[in-house]
Order: sequence, then structure tokens, then C-alpha cells
Amino acid sequence: MAEQKQFLDVIDRDTAQELFHQAIELQPLECENVPLAEALGRVLAADIISQQNVPSFDRSNYDGFAVRAEDTHGASETNPIPLQQLPESIATAVVPQMEVTAAATIPIATGGMLPRGADAVLMVEHSVIKNGQVLVYRSIHSGFGVACAGTDITAGEMVLRQGRVLTSRETGVLAAIGEATIPVVRKPKVAIVSTGDEIIAPGEPMKAAMVYDSNARILADAVRECGGTPVYQGIVRDDEDELQAIVDKSLAECDVVLLSGGTSKGEGDLCCNVVEKLNDPGIVAHGVALKPGKPICLAGSGGKPIVILPGFPTSAIFTFHEFVAPVIRMLAGGTIKSPTTVAAKMAVKVNSEIGRTEFLLVGLVESDEALVAYPMGKGSGSVTTFSHADGFVTIDRHHEIVAANEDINVTLLGRDLQIADLVVIGSHCTGLDRLLAELQREGISSKLISVGSTAGVAAARRGECDIAPCHLLDPATGVYNESLVDDAIQLVKGYRRTQGIVFRKGDARFKNQSLDNVLEAIRSDSSLRMVNRNAGSGTRILIDDLLQELRPAGYSFLSRSHQAVATTIKHATADWGVAIESVVDDELEFLPLSDEEYDFFIPVNRRHKPAVEKFMAILGSESFRSQLADAGLIRNHLA
Repeated sequence: MAEQKQFLDVIDRDTAQELFHQAIELQPLECENVPLAEALGRVLAADIISQQNVPSFDRSNYDGFAVRAEDTHGASETNPIPLQQLPESIATAVVPQMEVTAAATIPIATGGMLPRGADAVLMVEHSVIKNGQVLVYRSIHSGFGVACAGTDITAGEMVLRQGRVLTSRETGVLAAIGEATIPVVRKPKVAIVSTGDEIIAPGEPMKAAMVYDSNARILADAVRECGGTPVYQGIVRDDEDELQAIVDKSLAECDVVLLSGGTSKGEGDLCCNVVEKLNDPGIVAHGVALKPGKPICLAGSGGKPIVILPGFPTSAIFTFHEFVAPVIRMLAGGTIKSPTTVAAKMAVKVNSEIGRTEFLLVGLVESDEALVAYPMGKGSGSVTTFSHADGFVTIDRHHEIVAANEDINVTLLGRDLQIADLVVIGSHCTGLDRLLAELQREGISSKLISVGSTAGVAAARRGECDIAPCHLLDPATGVYNESLVDDAIQLVKGYRRTQGIVFRKGDARFKNQSLDNVLEAIRSDSSLRMVNRNAGSGTRILIDDLLQELRPAGYSFLSRSHQAVATTIKHATADWGVAIESVVDDELEFLPLSDEEYDFFIPVNRRHKPAVEKFMAILGSESFRSQLADAGLIRNHLA
């Protein structure tokens, strides 16, 4: 194996961004004209001067009568003034033929063109037609009921300025002044190149040691969100000549080039080898003191940005939003805006690494006093972390610890923070997944933060969640969960499930063996590797009780869900683990350990919250009872 090269010049984030911006052109791209129907979301490339008055004529605001206001003066309910009704009726889109003279009037519809001589519109409800005359019951002033020509927009008026992002409000204005073709900044074309022999496109059959190309999809849609046009160049295998040709083609045809993968300066990483050949100026940063995202490579050629993003999804998307998104927005005619931040408190103590700026993804929940941020860390390889997170906390490179309950600022990933209808913090279960899916079908959104039973109960006591799933055994009484009840939280009985040792089908070290024999095999066979669960979870407590002082191979290898335990064993990364029986499929077998009660704690002051009431209704329903039975999760009676 070739020796792995290391980052030689890791620099801080701000320096990297400064060097990158110096190496590329950051002015908006040239103007192009697009049909009004395609202008939504685009950025105006020029000021818009109206060539029309809006409205273009004196227009009636009511159904009624076009009058001279002076002819109505003195009219009242007890003293109506008669006016002669002229033999014309003014509908919309009709040019009046007659003139309103003294003591005369013409019927007019809403939107109709005011006739010559009239200077007001009498509303129909303030008049009565009798014997060919219009009796006026209200005095009005000149201009009443009339939108004069140019009242809204005057010909020659600047209605929209260059740099404005066109929303439905602006496109409506453009339509009102008759503009059919709109000058906008050309969308930057962003080439997206996925690299690596292990990458396959979604839709292809999965093979061992291969991964689906999720980065290209995420990046393409992120480019669109920033105002660019993604140009997918496909998957390039580990062939330097092929990659060189794709990079040359992308630089010729596009405004920005993104390569995903191959950033860690290994002998097998070809992206850097190809980009190193570029000049004017070429690579300006390779290795930035970030977590995640250290391997990012920033370069420029002929004023065009070229970025090699890390291959792991979270790292790739984070570095995209840090370095690439602002550039795309500027090329598309926008500006680098300060992101939206909200104040919060950190839920738990977080350790960071001195010397590197860390971006910690968090989920936000509402407590009784403030927003609380829960770390969403699943590693830079997690595909789902970004989709589940609400924002991120920036931990300065000089800080090593963020304390629990410390005041922090959270940068939102979206424009608006939408707190879920129901927040669930605690132990994970496949039955809970089914229940929350039922809630979603009922129109109730939920956020699930799997931190284990112990942390979930603590969150419920602090008022940070609506539901805390829990399965904690009191060793003194042999009873699940009930000893944890206090004045702040109440217990709602859930259902019984079975936990046990999960192993690959046919493994003779476990199959048809007693628990004592299995424990002896774990103790004596160093090749047996386990997958553990996160500290504080009820399953971890069960595991530690089972193992006592024994610490087998894999003890420090943690998984955060029962399904993940099963998948790890199926892939032979581990040989055994503890999980609920419902995750066992045709590839796995199960040695029962314990029947346990999976219950729910609810803060007393949230018990009658509508989303909690709906949760309880589904939990107690016959249809959900049937789902649990089908999944091998047997219901207890409800409290």
C-alpha cells in the first residue's frame, strides 16, 4: 500500500476563504433576458423603469354611477338629490362615448373607465333608481371611488432596482407594467463531478463495498437553492486521464467546478493530482482547520472556482455551505448575507478539539425557558445528519469545552425555524417509528432525538420534550420505569418487547447455545467482536449488567439504534450485539435475554397538549395494537 500523504499546510478557515476569494472572480455574471414566466427567483440585472401608467386610465373602484362630485353636495338619507341617468352603461374594457354634464350621471362597473366630465363614483348602495332618475343619498368629494391614471405607478418611475430577487410580488409588478422579457443575471453553471471506484448511481443494484452517490444529488439541489444551475458530469472512476478530461471540459463549459471525493492527499486520490496541474493561480488551500471538512481543497483557474469537497456527505455539504454557496450566490447576482442565528442553551457537555474550528450540527427543542440545542453528531459519513438538524454551533478553535446549559448561538440551516408539533427525546424503538409515522399521516410533525432512556427522562424533567421513551429497570424492585416518576413527569405504560443477543444466522458460537456458554465464548474467544449501544440507553445498561467487568472486542464501537446494530452484524463488521427481536430478519438469529417494558414519560404540564393527546390516542388504538403485534412488540395495558 502506498504511504498516505498528510496535510502539509493546514490553515484556518478565514485565511482559506480570503485566499480563495482572491483567486476567483466574484462579480455577478452577465445579463440575459428571460420570459417573465421564467423570472421567478432570478436576480434583476438592470433597473426597471415603467413605460406605462398604472392604472393607465382613471378607473372606477366600485359598481355605481360616474358623477360630478359637486352635484352630490347636500345629499342625505332624508334629502336625496335626483340626477338624470344618461343612456349609456360603462362596462370594463369599454371606452365611454358620452360626457357627464351638470346634474347627470352614467352607470359604471368596477374597473370601468371614468367618462369625461365625471370626477367621482357614487356607490350603488348609496343610490336608488326611480322614474328614470338616480336618487343620491350621500354627498361625496371629488376623487371618491376613482383610481386616477398613474396613481399606482407613473410612467418613467423606477419600480424595481438592479439586484432585486424576483418573488411573486415583483413578477406581479412586472406583469402590471407590461414587461414580457426581463433582464436577469445569468445563473452560474456548476459542474458536479463524483469520483471513486466505489461510487455507483442510485438505481443500480447495490454491491459489496460500494456506496450510492448521494453527494451529487445533495450538491445539485443545494446549487439550485443558491441560484445556480447544476451540470452533472457523472461518476468518474479512478483514472487520471479520464478525470483530467472531465475537469478540462467542465472549466470550459461551466462557471464553477465541484469535485466530490479524493481530497485527502493519498496516493490513490486523483482529484488533487489533476487540480495541482492548474494555474492562475491553482490550489490556494488544501487542508483547513475545520471539523468536519478538514480535507477541503480550494483552487482557482482563470477566475473560476474549483473546489474538491470531502467524500463524506456531512463534510461535503458543510464545506459546500461554508465556501461554495456564498460564491454561487454572488455570481448569481446576490450578496453574502449573514446567516440567521438564534440564541439557545447547550443540552449536554460537548468536548471540542483545540486548534480546529468545529461546526456541531444540533437539533433545537423548546424548553419552558429557552431553546435547547442537542448535538446531532453521527460523524462526517452520515447522510441524514443535515436533514435532521435545525442548525449548527460554531465552536471556536481556541475552545475545548462547551458546558451543559451554556448560552450559545445557533446558525439556522434554513430561513425559518419550525419547531415540531411533538418533540420526543429518549430511547429508540421500531414501534415508536411506526407511531410517529402515524402521527405524520395525521398532520402532526415530530422530532425524535435518540439519546437513550436516562437522558430522555432528564430532558422531560427539564421540560425540553413532550415524550420521553424509557426502559430502565430498577434493580432493587425488578420493576421497569416506575421508580422514576416524580412531581414533574408522569408515566404512561407502553408495550412489552424482548431484548436479546443478535447474531448472524448459523453462527455455531451462538446458535442453540445457553447464555452461560455464549458468555464463556465471548470471554475466551478474542476474535468475537461486538457492537455496543450508546451510554445512558436502557440497552447499554442491560449490556453492562450482562457483561459485568468483561470488556470484549468492539465494546467501544457504539451504535445509536437497534436497526443499526442489526445492519452492523449482517455486514460482519461485528459478530454480535444486543437489540430488540423485531429487527431480526432472515439473515439473523436471536437469543432472548429479557422481556422489558417500553414506556413513556410525559411532563405533567404537557399532558393535555393536542399533539400529546393525539400520540396517546394512537398508542391506545386497536389499529396500532395490530401493527405492534405484526412487528413482534406485544402491548401492555395503558395507564
